[in-house]
Amino acid sequence: MSARSVEIVGGGLAGLSLGLALRRRGVAVTVFEAGEYPRHRVCGEFITGLDEATRSYLQLDDLLRGEISHREVLWFRRGQPLNRDRLPSPAIGLSRYALDCRLAESFLALGGRLLTRTRVDLKVAPAGRVFAHGRRAAPSSPWIGLKLHLPEFHLASPLEFHLGDNAYVGISAVENGAINICGLFRKRSVSGPTQEPLFFRYLRASGLDELATRLSGLKPLAEVAVAGLSFGRARQDHSLAIGDAFAMPPPFTGNGMAMAFQSAASAVEPLMDWVEGRRDWGNVRALVRTRLQKRFRLRLASAALFHPFMLRRHPQRCLAAAQSRRLLPFRPLYRALH
Repeated sequence: MSARSVEIVGGGLAGLSLGLALRRRGVAVTVFEAGEYPRHRVCGEFITGLDEATRSYLQLDDLLRGEISHREVLWFRRGQPLNRDRLPSPAIGLSRYALDCRLAESFLALGGRLLTRTRVDLKVAPAGRVFAHGRRAAPSSPWIGLKLHLPEFHLASPLEFHLGDNAYVGISAVENGAINICGLFRKRSVSGPTQEPLFFRYLRASGLDELATRLSGLKPLAEVAVAGLSFGRARQDHSLAIGDAFAMPPPFTGNGMAMAFQSAASAVEPLMDWVEGRRDWGNVRALVRTRLQKRFRLRLASAALFHPFMLRRHPQRCLAAAQSRRLLPFRPLYRALH
């Protein structure tokens, strides 16, 4: 057992996968998690762009057991199908409810210390503390994220992506026959029966009436909302941050879960150097930050540039026209975003 220990603030994909990697190397690790397990999170729950090197390095195969492989995505605008694309590599369909729980159980089984329902002062960043918490709500942000788990129903494609008025929604199958539907919406007043899920009311307010009709009558297995979402770089201080605490891409990319694992993998060796006395903490912070900036710069910039086309009416029309004429360079765009 090493003399130095590591604290990780946040027990999501990034925090727990980092904790597991360090425990396998004999490091004493404590993870602080504000919530508890299992629970649902607002998340698209399909992983794209997760490279084999990261998957092998973090030993994720057992954790991803039961995954559903998606190869196609069908795009819609206001209920009208636009185009069907084949993904360059399979997307992994697996709920955060299952995946977070598996990570937590594996971490505990390896002797990690996991403190749930425990909040940590995010302004205090001593040596040995890694921030892997979810994105903090930004009151000024106009966005709200909504997510439902629904019983199995017919999908026109393994992945569906719907563009609405200041909104977009992704639908994918996850384990045990459930369907995950997750959307980003501009906050607004919505009307409808109070017993109806908020998600359905937002769909209609965003011009996605046909999708709301398709889903009507289904009783959600779970419903989650997160207000005040913001994207791009998060912590700008001198702390060591990974996952969403470092940067959060717009959700349409499907790359946030892969980035969580990849950022954890990028931090393992520098942290081991600190634990074993080969680097000081300031050098480790700078090295991890440089690695993450280099690895994610292009995909974050590409997502920020493309994001308005997913939300605004006129850019959506241009996107739809390009899609219908096969003028949208799907594969180069996919590579830039992943």
